[in-house]
Amino acid sequence: MTRVTYEVVEHDGGWAYKVGDVFSETFFSHQEARQAADRAAAEHEQRGTAQPIEYQDAEGKWHEEISSGDDRPETDVQD
Repeated sequence: MTRVTYEVVEHDGGWAYKVGDVFSETFFSHQEARQAADRAAAEHEQRGTAQPIEYQDAEGKWHEEISSGDDRPETDVQD
């Protein structure tokens, strides 16, 4: 199973969480960023229904697939 880590970091004059190299919006306090990261991580684990998805790979090529909705990753949040 895939594991996704949300990391709470200082960013753009405030606090944010990031996954890999992608940052969330900026929050005023560490606590607000941590709460948002906890919510996002919990939502990321929720199962859903099959949905079409589109994404761009590292080479810039777009892909279209069907996500089954039951292959959710495990998540954690780090400060």
